[in-house]
Amino acid sequence: MVGWQRHLQCALRQVGRRLEHNYTHSTNYSSSVSRLSSPVLPRELPSYQKLWKSPASISTPLYRYFQQLGISTSRKLLAGSSEETPIASPLTPVLAIDSGKTEEKKVVPNRTKVQAVLKKIKQSPKKVNLVAALVRGMRVEDALLQLQVTVKRAAKTVYQVIHSARANATHNHGLDPDRLLVAEAFVGKGLFLKRVSYHGKGRSGIKERPECRLTVVVREMTPEEEAELARLRVSKFRKLTKREKTTCTS
Repeated sequence: MVGWQRHLQCALRQVGRRLEHNYTHSTNYSSSVSRLSSPVLPRELPSYQKLWKSPASISTPLYRYFQQLGISTSRKLLAGSSEETPIASPLTPVLAIDSGKTEEKKVVPNRTKVQAVLKKIKQSPKKVNLVAALVRGMRVEDALLQLQVTVKRAAKTVYQVIHSARANATHNHGLDPDRLLVAEAFVGKGLFLKRVSYHGKGRSGIKERPECRLTVVVREMTPEEEAELARLRVSKFRKLTKREKTTCTS
């Protein structure tokens, strides 16, 4: 038996003995005045008879032993009972909810501009900016096609960032992928790590390993921009007449 259970059982025995002594003294005094119709033995009291019972098993928790004795503890939850309602915590703020009004969920509007950033590109910002300026202001589909045929090492990096920006706009914000436009494509300077450069005749110098970061911002085109792009496409692929060809060459 655990130490605390032994002390608790001893204390309960002492309380029971005192109650039994008081009850026998009161019954002896009342029996001299009037005889009880049905005598009750001190050991058969319904309210204190449970104090003499030892716990069913020593391994039972303390709160269950108290529940067997009829003593309520904090482990007894009141949420399931229909008579009593759980008390709200004083730490939580009280929300004034009107019964007649229904709460309307605030719909967060979709973002008009979505960006994608790639950091620590191991290339010069000037070289990456040459490719970024090539697709700046183009449609996303046209920019991806242009980068596939561009013979530059930075073309692959810019392609990946534009593709990621389109995926963010489509899946996260519900924008139309066919109407996306490369609104911004700019390059920022990163760390320029300095390393030793070895030369002939025991000489050495310092070389730099540049890094940069690329940011691409896409947005949906307006109807006016779509009409302008359609007009430019038609005028670009339209066949010229002989007179227009002569005027262009002259």
